[in-house]
Amino acid sequence: MGLKRYIARAFAVMLSLGADLCGIASIDRFADAPSVYHPLDILPTCKSVISFGSRFPVGTLLCKSDIPYTRARNSITPKMDAIALDFCIEMEKYQVICVPIPTNENQWDNNTGRWRSIVSQKHAAQAAGLGTIGRHSLLITPEFGSMVWLGMVLCEQELEPDEIKEPVCDHCNLCVDVCPVNALENPELKQQTCWEYAFGDDEEKRTWRITCHKCRDICPYNLGTQNAFMR
Repeated sequence: MGLKRYIARAFAVMLSLGADLCGIASIDRFADAPSVYHPLDILPTCKSVISFGSRFPVGTLLCKSDIPYTRARNSITPKMDAIALDFCIEMEKYQVICVPIPTNENQWDNNTGRWRSIVSQKHAAQAAGLGTIGRHSLLITPEFGSMVWLGMVLCEQELEPDEIKEPVCDHCNLCVDVCPVNALENPELKQQTCWEYAFGDDEEKRTWRITCHKCRDICPYNLGTQNAFMR
């Protein structure tokens, strides 16, 4: 069986498990990755990065309660990790080695004073042609806008990369203006400021919640360029 058929079969596994988008990036597209956070720092034999995404329910943005958005986000994280794991297992049946990268597991980078994934999911998705990163620091895809969660695997096999998308965000700055803590006033997101405001414990109701996603709500492309959001 040829490699293209292997890849097609493995992608079919991703789609059957809930992935809605898949793309491939060649390793040379990560030249600007921070030191220690390059795919080769994880898998020295990596030649391709496979990024995938699953749609996130738009209705959670419209709720007065924080619970639906929070629970959807907490549920989709293990889903993405499971897809990545099953993809890697499927590929090994055909002697192709892949490594799953966690969807939502960060570590502190002393060099930049920021939390980072061991390889950036957003930048990998952009390099793989899934979409482009907007002013609000979220990935925007043509199909689903920013309402998509991301997963990734590193692959030893050299695969044909997908074309990189043209930028969608026109820097209208609606997300900048709506941010209640001015976390977007500079080109680089004030990560800690954003996280401390948006994520945390509700002491009154004794539960952990995501209480802010205003930058996602207000984006004209929060459903993508191929869809219209009807309220």
